[in-house]
Amino acid sequence: MNNARPPEAIAFRVKDASRVSGIGVTKLYALMKEGRLEKRKIGGMTLIPAASLQALIEGDT
Repeated sequence: MNNARPPEAIAFRVKDASRVSGIGVTKLYALMKEGRLEKRKIGGMTLIPAASLQALIEGDT
């Protein structure tokens, strides 16, 4: 049996970031606009780095 854990996410799409953090999508977009949450655009996709989301939640921003 394989006991290997799946890799940790390094970034989340906005909808997934909302799901894992409990912060609404609209609020996440507002936080990105305010510069309190990092974002990366790849084509038409917006990604939120996991480290940025973690720092926001821990109060490091």
